[in-house]
Amino acid sequence: MKDTLFRIFTWWSGSTVSLDLYTKRHGRHVGTDEFGNRYYRAIGPLIDPSVGPERRWVIYNGYPDASKVPPGWRGWLSHTVEVPPSEESYTPREWQKPHEENLTGTVAAYRPRGSQLSYGQRPAATGDYVPWTPGE
Repeated sequence: MKDTLFRIFTWWSGSTVSLDLYTKRHGRHVGTDEFGNRYYRAIGPLIDPSVGPERRWVIYNGYPDASKVPPGWRGWLSHTVEVPPSEESYTPREWQKPHEENLTGTVAAYRPRGSQLSYGQRPAATGDYVPWTPGE
């Protein structure tokens, strides 16, 4: 009962009950990425023609964060490419790094030297700064 109420009234933990019902009724599963996100496309005619040729959506595995979508799937969701990554045989080049989600706000976030959140001491001021004063 608790899980059902949680899914009805929250959106931040995956999919809601209404999204699951819509997906079962109007969606066709296209593929799943390495993070467990599931991708769907609409079956049948569109209700809103401003969406484009077809409606496409993702159901996130866990917290919904757009940076969890890999580049290939991002291109498919935004209609940049027509073939989903699950239907093509793409091998990344040796110089390409694997996809990484946005780490802002986490312990693993990038904190440059001199940042207040960085470790250690901030570097001393160099003394080469001269403030602007009016009339000069």
